[in-house]
Amino acid sequence: MFTLLISALCFIAFAWLVIVVLTLHGLSRQKPLLATSNPRLTAGDAPLISILVPARNEQQRVLEPCIRSILAQDYGNFEVIAVNDRLTDNTGTILKTLALNDERLHVIEGEELPPGWLGKPYAMQQALNHARGEWILATDADMIFEVAALRTALDRLLETNTDALTLIPRFETGSFWERVMIPTWEWVFLMFMIAYRINDPKSDGAAAIGGFFLIRRTVLDRAGGYEALKDEVMEDVRLAERIKRLGARLIIERAPALIRTRMYTNFSEMWECSTKNWFSGVNFSFPLALACVVSMYLGAVAPPLIALVSVLATVLGISAGLGLIIVTAATSWILQVLVLAIASRRSEVSVIYALTAPLGLALIYAMLFDSSIRITTGRGVTWKGRRIYDRRGVQPPRLHAAVSSRNKA
Repeated sequence: MFTLLISALCFIAFAWLVIVVLTLHGLSRQKPLLATSNPRLTAGDAPLISILVPARNEQQRVLEPCIRSILAQDYGNFEVIAVNDRLTDNTGTILKTLALNDERLHVIEGEELPPGWLGKPYAMQQALNHARGEWILATDADMIFEVAALRTALDRLLETNTDALTLIPRFETGSFWERVMIPTWEWVFLMFMIAYRINDPKSDGAAAIGGFFLIRRTVLDRAGGYEALKDEVMEDVRLAERIKRLGARLIIERAPALIRTRMYTNFSEMWECSTKNWFSGVNFSFPLALACVVSMYLGAVAPPLIALVSVLATVLGISAGLGLIIVTAATSWILQVLVLAIASRRSEVSVIYALTAPLGLALIYAMLFDSSIRITTGRGVTWKGRRIYDRRGVQPPRLHAAVSSRNKA
């Protein structure tokens, strides 16, 4: 038993060493996108961009700064279509007041959800029905744009001859739990990008950030618009998958100097948002979710606990000869800390929070487990006052074409 434990801990430590190398490799290839100084388009030939903003219960967040930052873009030809999505606060009043002072902002009163639709896809489809642009930018009501964001994004699309571009913002943090969670989440997303080669046109791997997703209108129409995503809680990721299956080119870029957001303001919001999304992230496969949870707890959470218990047992004289266990288990934890220290620097979070690496990983995968249980049992999850995927409403899609194609291959 002792030998088996040592072997397992050595394997885990080696795995974390490989992960450190992969993390450094991924970061070296992911240079931040900076504001362009020589735009490719003049004001006269700039195509119209329609910016779609779904807004629901945003009064206490940053709705007004968000819309103002969009309207302040130095790109010369765009319209903003904001959907007042069946709200229960003063979001609609804020939008209408802003629209009085800028004719580029159009406010749509959201309709009641039809059967089979989730809230955000339906809000996006309503906005899309009013859009006139050659390009469509899907965004969220908690994003803050720097003045050159829109111009730089379109320049990047034209430079790379790309059909769709999604930008990773700077994720701002304001509380202990955000500083634990955000760097960990960003690192997990980086590993996903590396594994699935998102920017490689030969790979079917796809991902997107709903806060900034700029798409050629003809490609979006070919993908079926948001009607094809009506039951998807992660409509951005599923849209990215559809775009790549069409043979269109998608790229994802880090752009902390161009856009920023604070996704959560407290632990409750963090848990609610994550449980809404995480099970969809594994394509609603409970076995896959369980495998992810078990492997991460064994590989990330267990080693620090084993090291701690072994140290206490040695100090208290309960057991002896645990030095090798302590060294191998502690090595795994130290390598985790190194990985999260790298991620924390990129997230502009103090590297001190890297010491909480096992806590951050435990939190993410606890959220995945809770999301899986709630949706699988039909209890559903809640987001902004709406029940999602409960047994009485819209049911989650169990199989996606992207997964089918990979299985057939």
